[in-house]
Amino acid sequence: MTPPDGRSGPLDPATAAAPPAVTAGVAVDRRPHTLRDHLLAARDWLWRRPWFTRSATQLPVARWIARRRARQMFDLVAGFVYSQVLLAVVRLRVCETLAAGPLTPAALGAEVGLSEDAARRLLDATTALGLTDRRSRGRFGLDELGSALLNTPAVVPLIDHHSLLYADLADPVALLRGESGETAMARYWAYARSARPAAMADESVAPYSELMAASQAMLADDILAAFPPRGVRHWLDVGGGEGVFAAAVARRAPEARVTVFDLPAVAGRARDRLAAAGLGARVEAVGGDFLTDSLPTGADVVSLVRVIHDHDDAVALAILQAARRALAPGGCLLLAEPMAGTGGAEPIGGAYFGFYLLAMGSGRARTPEELRALLARAGFQDARLRDTRQPLVTRLIVARPAPQDADGTAAS
Repeated sequence: MTPPDGRSGPLDPATAAAPPAVTAGVAVDRRPHTLRDHLLAARDWLWRRPWFTRSATQLPVARWIARRRARQMFDLVAGFVYSQVLLAVVRLRVCETLAAGPLTPAALGAEVGLSEDAARRLLDATTALGLTDRRSRGRFGLDELGSALLNTPAVVPLIDHHSLLYADLADPVALLRGESGETAMARYWAYARSARPAAMADESVAPYSELMAASQAMLADDILAAFPPRGVRHWLDVGGGEGVFAAAVARRAPEARVTVFDLPAVAGRARDRLAAAGLGARVEAVGGDFLTDSLPTGADVVSLVRVIHDHDDAVALAILQAARRALAPGGCLLLAEPMAGTGGAEPIGGAYFGFYLLAMGSGRARTPEELRALLARAGFQDARLRDTRQPLVTRLIVARPAPQDADGTAAS
């Protein structure tokens, strides 16, 4: 096929692809190998030709696609600004201020300590992002996203916490190359890089423990709706922080014995929180390091709620093996975390958690298939995915221990 500008060239780049080469010691093969590769290579070749994009955008459908792609590209460019607008909304308590009713920019500015012009600029931004909307007489009120933010107070500490991540992402290339030095996220999640996490003091664990407690409150209902704790005798929540999830289990299973296991300083904070909630006699908090200390045994359910994705494969495997040893015969493992490749939420696993955990210094989001493979290596079988109401936030895998040989290894 010859393009209309008179220049010749193959439509299928495979015919002109260079043979495999070696660059910096790494094999490089750019050739398409499957039918899908060929189709995508042809698409790429076409869209990189100015004559094609000019011609295609004359068609209604192609014009709509081009405009949508332009909006997507601009959102990528401007995404950092959007997140900073959200941070300003949280720190100025704009949603709480507008909850009582709509206000003019001057009135809102007086409430939150901004000039009228600055308040108007902020409201223009929040209205464009769907957090606020325009009302009568020049006033602004909460839109659907603003109301959702107001009704989900647990997400507010997470938004404020992201200022650390923004600092670490100031030079993303240095972060990717490991040239950033100690990151703010690594200092915050101190256990991830500590040689002796069990020796950490309360002041080191307090910030992230409080954040975990706030975020676990959002997850508990979804997880326990997908996996109700009916008939459970002993539930062990490993890496359970200050016991928020364990408390939710105890409230839904009043006859069950519930144990939360975390670092000694975190377990101490859990005891205080559970006692304040009136659950101190029903939920035990045990301190230790799950990589060096034995977990409490005899549980018919062991849960790992957003624990595995914090760790690299070797550590994740050790945690899963320890959980297997803690299970009573016939028990099961509940693995709950955001997973890569979730339909409709691909950027969360691939982009957000990819860079969040890179800045933190360990871990990655894994697909359900990768988690099933890790579970199989740890001696689990029958790993099944269960639906949750908000799969972009967390998904569940329930697995059971595989039969063991006499030497304690999983039977083949």
